[in-house]
Parts: sequence; C-alpha cells; structure tokens
Amino acid sequence: MSSEPRSVVLLAFPNVQLLDVSGPLQVFASANELAAQRGLAPLYAPRAVAAEAGPVTSSAGLALVAGSIRSAKGPLDTLIVPGGFGINAALADSRLIRWTQREAPRARRVASVCSGAFLLAEAGLLDGRRVVTHWARCDELTQRYPQLRVETDPIFIRDGAIWTSAGVTAGIDLALALLEEDHGRALALDVARELVVFLKRPGGQSQFSATLSLQNADDRFGDLHAWMASHLSADLSVPALARRLHMSERSFMRHYKAQTGRTPARAVEQLRIETAQRLLSETSWSIKRIAARCGFGSEETMRCSFVRLLRVAPQTYRERFSSG
Repeated sequence: MSSEPRSVVLLAFPNVQLLDVSGPLQVFASANELAAQRGLAPLYAPRAVAAEAGPVTSSAGLALVAGSIRSAKGPLDTLIVPGGFGINAALADSRLIRWTQREAPRARRVASVCSGAFLLAEAGLLDGRRVVTHWARCDELTQRYPQLRVETDPIFIRDGAIWTSAGVTAGIDLALALLEEDHGRALALDVARELVVFLKRPGGQSQFSATLSLQNADDRFGDLHAWMASHLSADLSVPALARRLHMSERSFMRHYKAQTGRTPARAVEQLRIETAQRLLSETSWSIKRIAARCGFGSEETMRCSFVRLLRVAPQTYRERFSSG
C-alpha cells in the first residue's frame, strides 16, 4: 500500500447535481476518517475543481468551494465527472473539455456519475466502450454518441480504466467500488456501514429496484412483498399468496394487478432475479445453489429468466459484475 494518499479530483460546474459530488467525496473522506482511527495515514486526497476557482452553485442551491482546474497539477489517480442539470452548459465550455482530454489519459482511472458520461463522451473518452448513465438519459446518450455501447440497466459499469454510473446515489456505489478496488472489501463495507448505506450494491444491480417499483402510496400489499422477498424459495404461486391474504384467487389477481401494474408471477420473478443478481455478484456460490436459494427450482429456469429479462445468462452476468 502506498504511503502517499491517492489524488481524487471531481470536476464541478454550475448546476451540478449536489449528491453526484458530495456522495463520492464523502466515501473517500470516510475512508480517511476510518484510517485515522486505526492509526494510519490518509488514504485519499479528495477535492473538487472547476473552470475557475471559487464557489460553484449546485442545482440544489448549495455552493461548493472548488479550486481551479489549473491547480490540479501532476498525474491524477482518479478523475470523477459528475452530472446534473448543468451538464449541457458544461459540454459547451471548451476549457472543461480540453482539460478533461488532457488530464484523463494521465489518470489511473476515470469515472462519471449520472450525466457526467456526456462530458466524457464529448471528450472522446468513451468511444467503443460499454457505458451507463441515468436511466432517463440513456436514449439521449445513445443518439448523441452512437459510437458508445450504452446499457440501460446497471448501476455502474467498468470498462478497462473507465467507470460510468447511473444517477445520484449510484455515485456512492461507484465510489465504494473504487475504494474496494484500492483497499479491499472489508474497508469498503466498513465505510458503507459508517454511511448507514442499506446495502452495498454491486454494479450489475438494476437501476430499477423490484421492491421499490412494487411500492405505491396505498401500499396494500407491502407486508406481502416483504414476506415474499424473504421467502423466495417458498411456494409463491397465486393460490398460496391469495391464501396468505385470505382472498380468493380471482380477487387477489384483480386487485394485485390494478395496484402494482403487473401480475403476481411477474413480481415474483423480478424479486428472484434481483436477489440472484446480488448473489452472483457478491458470492462464490454455484449457480445451482443460487437458483435454489432464489426459488427458481432449476438452473435452466433461472437462465431462461435472466436471458428474457436481462438478455444475459447468469454466468456471463457473474463474469461482468462479480466483485471477486
């Protein structure tokens, strides 16, 4: 482990998404705090820079104190480009594009959060690479930069030394993954706990949480969904679920679809897929064991669900997103 702290620079601009900057910065700052508690030197030297030194007002109205890009001298370890409402204006700022084109190749790794991928693409750094951005702007990124291989689902993607992530809180997941790459999984989990992150999500986790998507204001089936998520290998057929709610099958089917917009069978499949994704990414369990744990019944059934919904087989998914 190097005794010198790793230089982490986030590129800020007017109307930047506040959490795109503060989320990753706090991950590295918390890593330093934990290191200090253990009698170790700082692990990172994180800071924000902008086209000009001074306050940079985020889209939330809170100003960030940033140094000038001219002050970021010497090779950077990690360069992170956030996104936000101000990204289109940032794309028109030739100073930011030229600086990114010059500094990114010198950095050990480069990352974007949310629509920050647009700036990396404008700088020509993402050509031919697998990338992701916030789900609401994936189509726009594809149309504007057809040379990119845009994926719409993952929270973050690593393609060589380039990392791209989905929006807002996904920047925290990305920073935790960068921390894990540098200093191991144990420290990354310690930081996640320090930040009270509910779950350290792997890159392949979907931007669309199955559990969250099943919730609504009148969460009539909330308790049922919580039970389903913790009993994936149980009998989750329509008759069994209807009995659990003391409803007829016909009434259960009608009310369930009206409230969630999907059939119970599709909801069960999505919950099982989501858990299988996490287990494939975070454990060394065999695919057979994961299929049984998630209630698929067989490896082939799980494979068919993965191919149909994610367009990738479980083994390929593990190869792409396993945390090792």
